[in-house]
Amino acid sequence: MSLKIRLTEDMKTAMRAKDQVSLGTIRLINAAVKQFEVDERTEADDAKITAILTKMVKQRKDSAKIYAEAGRQDLADKENAEIEVLHRYLPQMLSAGEIRTEVEAAVAETGAAGMADMGKVMGVLKTRLAGKADMGEVNKILKAVLTA
Repeated sequence: MSLKIRLTEDMKTAMRAKDQVSLGTIRLINAAVKQFEVDERTEADDAKITAILTKMVKQRKDSAKIYAEAGRQDLADKENAEIEVLHRYLPQMLSAGEIRTEVEAAVAETGAAGMADMGKVMGVLKTRLAGKADMGEVNKILKAVLTA
């Protein structure tokens, strides 16, 4: 089942269950997908929807952090609830150990010797780990591997 169809079905289920958090978040996802399709004049496939979802998660994490720092825990909790809904549609994220294995493989593959080669390795990792790992975490692990 494609991600678009799954979103539509889950939206119907959320309406029936009167789950306002899920319903609102799914509507935001659908709006972002529609916006992409209108802007690009193309149909969004599962890979593009996953990229949109990843971007939405990052935006909400940033917002939740800002709200928490400002003492607005109610708004931070709302953002975190939306993040949970978004994670339902993302592929299973890799653990730190799995990310490290991928990073070490990419370093060996590209023959990277130091921090000067970081961009080359990140290019390989971005395509390989898109939607499967937080690229900030990948960046930290790559720096640790390259400096070791």
